[in-house]
Amino acid sequence: MKEKILIVEDEFIVANDLKLMLKKAGYQVTGIASSVVQARKSIAEKRPDWVLIDIMLKGDLTGIDLAWELRKINLPFLYISANTNQSVLEAVKETQPYGFMVKPFRERDLIVMLDIAKYRFDIEKGSDDSPEVLGTQEIEGIIGKSKLLQDVVEKIRVVAPTDTSVLVVGESGTGKEKVAHAVHDLSERNHNPIVIVNCAALPHSLIESELFGHEKGSFTGANTMRIGKFEQANGGTIFLDEIGELPLDSQVKLLRVLQEKEIERLGGNKTIKVNVRVVAATNRSLEKEVAEGRFRLDLYYRLNVFPIELPPLRERKEDIELLAHFFLKKYAAASKRNINSISAKATEQLLNYSWPGNIRELEHLIERSVLLTRTSEIESFDLPKIQEEQTGSSGILKSMEEMERDHIMNALESSGGKVSGFGGAAELLKMQPQTLYSKIKKLGIDKGYR
Repeated sequence: MKEKILIVEDEFIVANDLKLMLKKAGYQVTGIASSVVQARKSIAEKRPDWVLIDIMLKGDLTGIDLAWELRKINLPFLYISANTNQSVLEAVKETQPYGFMVKPFRERDLIVMLDIAKYRFDIEKGSDDSPEVLGTQEIEGIIGKSKLLQDVVEKIRVVAPTDTSVLVVGESGTGKEKVAHAVHDLSERNHNPIVIVNCAALPHSLIESELFGHEKGSFTGANTMRIGKFEQANGGTIFLDEIGELPLDSQVKLLRVLQEKEIERLGGNKTIKVNVRVVAATNRSLEKEVAEGRFRLDLYYRLNVFPIELPPLRERKEDIELLAHFFLKKYAAASKRNINSISAKATEQLLNYSWPGNIRELEHLIERSVLLTRTSEIESFDLPKIQEEQTGSSGILKSMEEMERDHIMNALESSGGKVSGFGGAAELLKMQPQTLYSKIKKLGIDKGYR
């Protein structure tokens, strides 16, 4: 028999449905409480192993109040709520729950969330009965020994064997696509394809055709039938990079795919079942996007069952030297150059730099330096002169958004205002033109660039 669970929910129908789902999955339900007062009494008498909490309850106290009490007695809990208020969501995060699921939800999502929550709890308390897949061996393509990175690796090993959706969050250049590949490679889907989609690079008029396909003649120029990315990924994984760039109407259709596991081609009149695991990524705060009406809350929670947050390189400096030597070996071999070391002075440069472009910027720097170095050692690096620009005239450290805006403005000035094409800002910044256009719009940079 699995763990004992207390349901704290003031809507009887919802609570009863939860009880039936949990019992069907083999869990014991110790009771249903509609208020914090009732929950306290039930916890004292029945001693459950887990508590499922709604936020809005009967009485003066909320589920968040109860969560803080559970934290004090080390009783693990998860939220199940339909609340969409941004300030409430921030208060929820502060209580550090082991999971959060938005109503309405599927039975399978609930059970997966509980399994993942248990894995997290077992790891946190150092339990020996966490699965073998949570080993500490390295994952190919993910380089580093820092505690922050090892936490990421641990999360990948927890979630990879499941079919649940994953949301990878991190600044540009932190390696979100590497994480997606690792999740796919460590899953049972690894014999099927992983399909990569950069949502920011898709013209809005073609997003649905790209994702879901189209029938011949469905619109002007549709001369043949097209298989979309979800069908291409059937049986495997689809990685939706920069998911925050999807327009709201496309978000609705993506939500249907996640809920119903089926798509409909543009111009088609039949549904097509697809078995696809979704890994999404963003460098935006989707919670902020939800609060400002640009991202659907229900889609956010469908994707956010298991978030993986990637730390920026400046927060894991102990990994910089290891990464630098990894890239040195890679590009020295590719260019057939006998370069095998980095001087102490050059290493110090790397450690003192703030890396606004993260690992991608470090990789490009090493690649460029390998081509320019004429000895067997890289003696120094030609790093961008942005250290002085990281603080404003007030001496206050600039936000990453401000620094990103300044960085793009500098590139636009260097390219004479040209965005795409040879010598354009997109080429200088090593990103897709459509991505850069999207960032220009997001950051409120003056229009008029071509």
